[in-house]
Amino acid sequence: MATESAVFGTVRPQKRSTWFLPREHGATAMLFTPIVCAAILSHTWRWSELATVTAAFAALAAKDPMVVLARQRFVWKQWHEETSAAMRWFVGWTVLLILSGLVLLASWPFKATAALGLGVAVFSVLAIAINVRNRQRSTLFQIASAAALSSSSLATSLSATGKIAPWCWWLWLLLALQATSGILVVHARLDARIALRSTAPARENYRRAAQISLLALACAAVIATAFHHGWIALALFVAILGYAYDLHRQRNAEALQLPLKSVGQRALALSSLYAVLLIIGLW
Repeated sequence: MATESAVFGTVRPQKRSTWFLPREHGATAMLFTPIVCAAILSHTWRWSELATVTAAFAALAAKDPMVVLARQRFVWKQWHEETSAAMRWFVGWTVLLILSGLVLLASWPFKATAALGLGVAVFSVLAIAINVRNRQRSTLFQIASAAALSSSSLATSLSATGKIAPWCWWLWLLLALQATSGILVVHARLDARIALRSTAPARENYRRAAQISLLALACAAVIATAFHHGWIALALFVAILGYAYDLHRQRNAEALQLPLKSVGQRALALSSLYAVLLIIGLW
């Protein structure tokens, strides 16, 4: 779930092509999982949903070239080779975003278009500023990113039905809650791995925060059960068990040696199962 930091060298031995495509797999999953869920739950199909997908992808992909251009403008003192490529990719993604936005403008209510457009613009500026300052691993920023990326479900509902259906608000909230817990569990794991290489004990801040987030999921599961939403409660309990098991395994030094790629794959599998159960529960 943790966002990666892009590092650009000051000297390049030879010219090479630079591709600016989304590289943050966790962020990409948090963006497109809500789109798939909302598209299924909408019980209908409109071509404007494709514009939602292309707009979301373009907005996410445009971030990296924008960060390079901002660093060239405000941080770097010399011209960097990747700046030229970043400019070309930024123009390309911007064109795709504008074209997709025009399609959405024709199918969405104007107020909804303005509200979501403003939200995307504000968050994009924030993300660029955070990345330029190399603060992209900030927990608060990552949690805010999870909420922002999960809001793609709202855009999909608008494209499919012309409005934001009541179930879509619940979908957004439940996906954002699960993503928040996942982020905190990952940070707890990173702290535990760092402690393995030092004599100091592991910091417990993120572990306690993760435990509190699991308690919040448990409260949500109890509420869902009380209102006879068994599948939603099951989804929440599955997430709780998965993350609680991860926190338990973090006490084991051997388990902490598991490659982060494998950890990410397990997290993706858990998130996918959670999403499927939510779809059944909100159907």
